[in-house]
Amino acid sequence: MHRVLFCIGINQNFMNATAEEGKQVWQAFSQMMQGIDELPGVTILGIMDDDRIMVGPSATAPWTAYIMADVPDYETVVAACNFFRTIPVGDGTYKLWKYARVEARIGRELVVPE
Repeated sequence: MHRVLFCIGINQNFMNATAEEGKQVWQAFSQMMQGIDELPGVTILGIMDDDRIMVGPSATAPWTAYIMADVPDYETVVAACNFFRTIPVGDGTYKLWKYARVEARIGRELVVPE
């Protein structure tokens, strides 16, 4: 089992989107989060979004949103990241990765010593 932090950055394309396009991106974003949650063996431990205190795109750390999860293997981490490449936005002309990026950090659970 791997402890994974999916670091999600919002791109300038999202900032430039119309209100309707932004709504379609949010629908695709929701589909991505549900997809990760439904991957076999994945347990989402928490999701954090700092969009209220971060303004503009996030090209590097700090990221806009984070999903921490326990993931059974490397292939499942890749499958989770692949949602950004495959989930359509709106009519499907563009995929989610036009508007958001992801970087997965893979580690292990660190237990506080007694």
